[in-house]
Amino acid sequence: MKSRLGVNVDHIATLRNARGESHPDVHKSAKIVKSSGADSITIHLREDRRHIKDNDLIKINKKLRIPLNLEMAPTNEMLKISLKHRPDYICIVPEKRTEITTEGGLNLKKNSNFLKKAICELKKKEIRTSLFIEPNPESVLNANKLGAECIEIHTGKICNLINKRKKYSKEFKKILNSVKYANNLGIEVHAGHGITFRSAKILSKIKGIEEFNIGHFIIGESIFIGIKNCIKKFKKIIK
Repeated sequence: MKSRLGVNVDHIATLRNARGESHPDVHKSAKIVKSSGADSITIHLREDRRHIKDNDLIKINKKLRIPLNLEMAPTNEMLKISLKHRPDYICIVPEKRTEITTEGGLNLKKNSNFLKKAICELKKKEIRTSLFIEPNPESVLNANKLGAECIEIHTGKICNLINKRKKYSKEFKKILNSVKYANNLGIEVHAGHGITFRSAKILSKIKGIEEFNIGHFIIGESIFIGIKNCIKKFKKIIK
């Protein structure tokens, strides 16, 4: 199975917003990402709009001919926006105003009523919906009970261990077992958060991960080798 690559362009917007102007252009970057071989574009429209803005969503969704994956918090405001603009894909993620970046998977029990409703409403609009979860059997089973046909496994912990040259076999097994369990339940599995070239090589050994979503590292590494070369290298690793 050839895994897909989704590229998150949030941090192009972070750089743009640092000066409160229009450069670098997020839509232009998304076009380059598309032409470089990415299979989809990911953007996270946060409640505080700290990077991606509503106009970015509108422009990319209307004008760019590549699947758009919109990350959203489990709130009625974000569900309303998603149903209005109807991106190709939705990934529901936890969100805290104080966090620098997403810190972990969804609390599926706490958000169960909303998630069940959201998955149902998004399905009616034929929007593929994934839940961002921790790599453990309980989370996989709860996602299945909520009606999710797709999950994205939070890979932040294993990636941090790999970056620090620490032992990661325990986390690797957690992800491996979660992927197997999800596949047995008929759930499509994605992986994302903190992935680098090194961790992508390790994670790509796990059969059953259909999509890798990578953002911060691609944008950062592009300063040194260019965005096209960075995407091509990831595509080669995960194929």
